Amino acid sequence: MKPATERPVVVLGAGLAGLSASVELRRRGVPHRVIEREGRAGGLAVTEEEVGYRFDKTGHLLHLRDAALREEVLSWLGPAAWLEIDRKSVVLSHGVTTKYPFQANTFGLPRDVAYACVAGFVRAHFDAAPREVRTFEDFCLRHFGEGISREFMIPYNEKLWGVHPREITARWCDRFVPLPSLDDVLRGAFGVDPPALGYNAKFLYPRLGIGELARALAERAGSIELTRAPSAIDWRTRELVLEGERAPYSRIVSSLPLDVIARLLVDAPGEVVAAAGRLRATHLHYLDVALNTPAEVDWHWAYVPSPAVPFYRVGVYSNFSTAMAPPGKAGLYVELSGRDAPDPARVVPEVADHLVQLGIIRAREAVRFARVRRIDRAYVVFDEAHEASVATIRAFLDEAGIDSIGRYGAWTYASMEDAIVNGRAAARRASES
Repeated sequence: MKPATERPVVVLGAGLAGLSASVELRRRGVPHRVIEREGRAGGLAVTEEEVGYRFDKTGHLLHLRDAALREEVLSWLGPAAWLEIDRKSVVLSHGVTTKYPFQANTFGLPRDVAYACVAGFVRAHFDAAPREVRTFEDFCLRHFGEGISREFMIPYNEKLWGVHPREITARWCDRFVPLPSLDDVLRGAFGVDPPALGYNAKFLYPRLGIGELARALAERAGSIELTRAPSAIDWRTRELVLEGERAPYSRIVSSLPLDVIARLLVDAPGEVVAAAGRLRATHLHYLDVALNTPAEVDWHWAYVPSPAVPFYRVGVYSNFSTAMAPPGKAGLYVELSGRDAPDPARVVPEVADHLVQLGIIRAREAVRFARVRRIDRAYVVFDEAHEASVATIRAFLDEAGIDSIGRYGAWTYASMEDAIVNGRAAARRASES
């Protein structure tokens, strides 16, 4: 155990990464403080409740690859509090519902569309001189062919990322974009037992919403200083400026967005400031929708690639867990394609009409209420400047004793499991430095 007189480690941000770091630091007996600007811990892994409906910040589902971590996470709430779910996700396109992932499930599409998708995949698969992959658009065309790219991959990802796939690289997608084999595609074209591809084929979900996971971690983390945020970091003296207080630190473990932590540095080198200015991300507006009725579908979430539909994904909270809505009712999340702040008076009826057209609700009147939500920096843009900019900032932060972790601290695309694992690793580094 480190002496109590030593400078403490300071954990900035009490999302899953920060909470996980705090739990590990506490286990190791390392003096530390946890600073969180919001009025509660959890970051994006929180659950709001309104008149019996429970809403997460869109679909937050736990995929655990590590068996030991899985056993531990289950113990935090007790096995009875968790649901283990086999994914049921679909694609809504061309007036039909098909299985996810689109690239391995063309059965049920209009015949000309299905043919173009399979034929394009076969041509790409046997291409003797495959195209060079520089952008995510190149990645799609090389691995899926023109048909699948045109009918799903490119329009869907443009809606999700807020930029065209030719503006982003493919560095983010190895784990997250399923690459089917030729046999997978042929099976999926004829509906012959296609495999459940993808990292999220099974997932864990707390019966009362993902906020239960953050609550359990926060209980293990100990004291958290809420509604506090640093105004500056003096990296030369290793002091945090915090509402008039100059708080010394030995190291900082930060899950603040990378551009935010870079701006807090007092007299940061010019190359760090310039690199922070090159970081790009797109925010997300979405709707939490409470229904007076059950949903008309049994799937968990659906992908909607059509540019004519104002959202790209819709999920049914109450199909994850019946406890997420009052009996006989349902709750949805609807992720909007537009990046401008939506006008609820216009967007809610428009979305409701599309939900009717897609068969998710029977009538617009099924919507009891809808709330517009926003997530800042929802998707990091992996453009050509991304890798070098992140490396420049993080190299300097490491010299300054700052470990920048989590999805936004590392400026990457990651899962909740990654956040928990990253937090622990940062705590180990802090305790050994």
